[in-house]
Amino acid sequence: MTGDWRSDRIGAALKGDNPTVLRRLEAGFAVIGDVQFLPGYSVLLVDEPHVQRLSDLPRPKRLSFLSDMDHLGEAVERVCRRTDPAFRRVNLEILGNTDPFLHAHIWPRFEWEPSNVVSRPVWLYPQERWSDEQFKLGPQHDALRDAISNELGQLRSTP
Repeated sequence: MTGDWRSDRIGAALKGDNPTVLRRLEAGFAVIGDVQFLPGYSVLLVDEPHVQRLSDLPRPKRLSFLSDMDHLGEAVERVCRRTDPAFRRVNLEILGNTDPFLHAHIWPRFEWEPSNVVSRPVWLYPQERWSDEQFKLGPQHDALRDAISNELGQLRSTP
């Protein structure tokens, strides 16, 4: 996956040109992460490119964003629990230190992770994990993408 969509992920999602989009949600876009060294890693992008912080949103939209984050987290958890018996939990993070737009990271965590990082923040993984070609998002993740997208659809249709 290459192209200019990475320089404007939200704009590309709004135009239908972001290939990582799993599903349009109420206040944003559920996307699968560019790297999959923790299979199922996903991100919730706000649907307004100028919004930098959760507090920039009016309260109703803020609550919708947080609800979307909850739905995406639960979808990732359900899929990972079904596909990997070593699944432990999902970590949800809104950081905003690098990208200048509101987004939430959905990190599945597993028992098979190296002992020096399994109970620590994902950001402490060695840099090579983030750039290693074997973990780059690609066609080998299509089943995972479909499963998360389908789970999101089921969660959103359940009252």
